[in-house]
Amino acid sequence: MMKNKIVFIFFAWFLSFSFTGCIKEVKEKNSDLKSQITVLDFRGRQLNFEKPVNRIVCLIESALSGFYMIGAGNKIIGISTNVYGDVALEYAALDKRIESKMLPAPGNWDFVSIENIVALQPDIVIMWASQVESIASVESKGIPVYAVMLKSTDDIYKEIVDFGKLTGYEKRADAIIQYTKNEIKDIAQKNKNLKIKKQKVYFMWSQGPLETSGTGSTVNELIEMAGAKNACPSEDEHLVANLEKVIGWNPDLILMWCNSRRTPDDIRQLSGWSGIAAVKHNQVYELPSVFLCDLWTLKFQYTVKLLSNWCYPDKDANFDLEKEKKDMLFHLYGKVGEQIR
Repeated sequence: MMKNKIVFIFFAWFLSFSFTGCIKEVKEKNSDLKSQITVLDFRGRQLNFEKPVNRIVCLIESALSGFYMIGAGNKIIGISTNVYGDVALEYAALDKRIESKMLPAPGNWDFVSIENIVALQPDIVIMWASQVESIASVESKGIPVYAVMLKSTDDIYKEIVDFGKLTGYEKRADAIIQYTKNEIKDIAQKNKNLKIKKQKVYFMWSQGPLETSGTGSTVNELIEMAGAKNACPSEDEHLVANLEKVIGWNPDLILMWCNSRRTPDDIRQLSGWSGIAAVKHNQVYELPSVFLCDLWTLKFQYTVKLLSNWCYPDKDANFDLEKEKKDMLFHLYGKVGEQIR
């Protein structure tokens, strides 16, 4: 009897231990599933990671800005060649490696060195979705690619949310998105009670005076956020208009993208443009900085504030643009943002 009792106790203990071990194993597996990071890029491609990425090659300048905003700049190991161009001084303030030109630049939207990317051993590469062949080449090496295609401010928010998930900085990503949305609400509130006619704005890209954006564009969103109306009625995101149509649209204000080849004075001197209201009333403005006015980052709020002031200079509580710029850089980049000029 005693022997049978001992066998029974041992058998019960064994079952209990085995069952406990199984439960622990299931819990650990469930924990692993919960900790897995999953995002959908702009192709609809699902990317899965077991832990936050630590080695990022970012070949899109606007996307790079987002990583510094969420505090993940130390995870960047490769950048676009464009960063060492017009925006080099601003990024130098954010990252000493860029100031000393120590960060590798294996490509941009136009050219990508697959060999140099592979040598960097990244956890992920950020590229434009339109770079189909380069993306395929990178992915063929077993390197995940997050492909970007921005067509609206909602897309900008999604990009920041995804970057937060990928790097483990979700709370910071949510915070700067909410800050930006609050700033846009503030602009809308200040323009809500305007008793004057909405200004018609013609947006001019740097490629040429007739290069513009229609109602199906991020540019159109920003114009409307400023309390104005897009002079171009076409639904195209980007189009080349003809002079007769621009004259017919008769914009009240012309807004130029940052342009190293032309100034507002040059536009006012263009043959055939003298009869347009914006030219007659000296309402031609150029955005002051590629970095500050980047339409594909959360900094689009600054462009909206500039345009709002230019469209309605006599309204009450106009924005103090210098203060708005400093506040924005601090909120989006933290204390290091104060070093950006």
